[in-house]
Amino acid sequence: MRMRTPTVSTETAIKKIRHFHRKQRRVPTLEEMAKLFKFASKRSAFVLVERLAEAGLLEKDTKGRITIRRTFLPLPVLSSIHAGTPADEEEQLIETLSLDEYLVDRPESSYLLKVRGDSMVEEGIKDGDIVIVDKKKEPKEDDIVAANIDGQFTLKYLKKINGEYCLVPGNPKYKTIHPKDNLSIEGVVISVIRRY
Repeated sequence: MRMRTPTVSTETAIKKIRHFHRKQRRVPTLEEMAKLFKFASKRSAFVLVERLAEAGLLEKDTKGRITIRRTFLPLPVLSSIHAGTPADEEEQLIETLSLDEYLVDRPESSYLLKVRGDSMVEEGIKDGDIVIVDKKKEPKEDDIVAANIDGQFTLKYLKKINGEYCLVPGNPKYKTIHPKDNLSIEGVVISVIRRY
């Protein structure tokens, strides 16, 4: 028997699901989706979930729970813009781009941290920014890392001084931190997000 596809558009559906997710901090259940979209049954919600999963916007984990796969719908890249000398630039569609794919290489090993403080301002990371951290990326010298140094967490450059790894701030008013007992790297910063 063929399932009838719900008439709600993909864009409207994912927008409503994301709005629910932002407010509730979770994806709606099938029953909640049926109410959200005014479907007569959970079956229609199931069909919608399958359609969104095929589009790569939702997925089910091994226990059948629904998760949002992409945070952002692809957006159009209209042209480039000069940040130096102004120049004529005609608006034209170059491509579409999903910010998820642009900012996050491995979503399964990445997480977000909200920055507090100004020790990395010279790198352009300000108080209140969000950094995306990849916990499986191999840290190298000069990477910006989320680190646990002697039981305390911080965001700094990973450097090697006199053969020993230490953490160096991106602000001259702070000192380099040398581990007394241990230094473990919790992940490498791969992107910074700021809202204006």
